Amino acid sequence: MIEAAPAKVNLALHLRRRRDDGYHDLETVFVFTDFGDTLHAQAETGLSLDMTGPLATAIGDGDNLVLRVARALAEAAGVGANAALTLDKHIPVAAGLGGGSADAAAALRLLNRFWHLDWPIERLLPIAASLGADVPACLLGRTVAGTGRGEILVPVDLDVAGTPILLVNPRVAVPTGPVFAGWDGVDRGPLDPTAWRGARNDLAESAIRLAPVIADVLAALANTGAALVRMSGSGATCFALYSDVAARDSAAQTVEDGNPGWWAYATTIV
Repeated sequence: MIEAAPAKVNLALHLRRRRDDGYHDLETVFVFTDFGDTLHAQAETGLSLDMTGPLATAIGDGDNLVLRVARALAEAAGVGANAALTLDKHIPVAAGLGGGSADAAAALRLLNRFWHLDWPIERLLPIAASLGADVPACLLGRTVAGTGRGEILVPVDLDVAGTPILLVNPRVAVPTGPVFAGWDGVDRGPLDPTAWRGARNDLAESAIRLAPVIADVLAALANTGAALVRMSGSGATCFALYSDVAARDSAAQTVEDGNPGWWAYATTIV
């Protein structure tokens, strides 16, 4: 059995305040792409996880979110945590694309079917929220506006499905915590999801201080004729939107030729 784990992109990200619990109140718009990881499940007594794909070694040997979500779902459902899981890893780590959250959400969807639970998505959402602020959005896997820590979700129709998008990461991992900690604390106003094109990413300045090369990525994309250029999430991945596939693919070639050390992927919003 197989499940896709699509990469998420934050079209905009407004921070409103630091909370007493250490998180931030934020407003964002999540969209998803047809690029991502893939999770497979086979029958096995006990729980295991193998890693394959070009970024299989990037996760490390620690307790992966996929295993954590499998145990959490098994406990909630009162079933044995029995599955041989294989994660085919393509999403860069600590990149602002929600790779770990996407994998966790895919595990919830996959094991919900694999263990014949067939729970509605509403029953899975509390488990998703307990594992990370982005996991509920990744569980839904559709365009949504997020508030709170990002876990309060409202579907929005922004007519962006099919939009060509270029993802570029300078192969620099930027940990989420330090980026949020570096926010200057200034509330620059709310986000109207329908006006996302004129919005902003309030974490960009903090991320650039930690990894100045992000500014180079944004500048390179701005020179490709993109309709919009912005950093996704807490970085370091940046994205550019294009009017057609030919423009996106031409931009990808230009960026790759000029910056051979960077990671780039041409895809579309789903």
